[in-house]
Amino acid sequence: QVQLVESGGGLVQPGGSLRLSCVASGLTLDYYGIGWFRQAPGKEREGVSCVSGSDGSTYYADSVKGRFTIVRDNAKNTVYLEINSLKSEDTAVYYCAAHSTRSCIRWYKVDPYDYWGQGTQVTVSS
Repeated sequence: QVQLVESGGGLVQPGGSLRLSCVASGLTLDYYGIGWFRQAPGKEREGVSCVSGSDGSTYYADSVKGRFTIVRDNAKNTVYLEINSLKSEDTAVYYCAAHSTRSCIRWYKVDPYDYWGQGTQVTVSS
């Protein structure tokens, strides 16, 4: 059974940092493109980043470029999302997902992904 489990969320002050983890079981993450999404209350799920399983290429939404870094650790079957300089608008539930291919084609869309985690809450507030 395929399972993706996110962790690492929490309450953090503006300007702070977090490292989110996405641990997989039942599949080998480096065979898939892995995306991170977020969903704030009342808003659609938004693509944040993706790392390709074929060549390690990374992709970021404009709103997070320079602040978020996606990192794959194949030995741990884990993908991380390192988040710096957090802003209140980053408050959301963050999800990881496994793409239907090894690539990140249309990575910012929900439909290319076959498997999703349950999410981890990130709240940015003073």
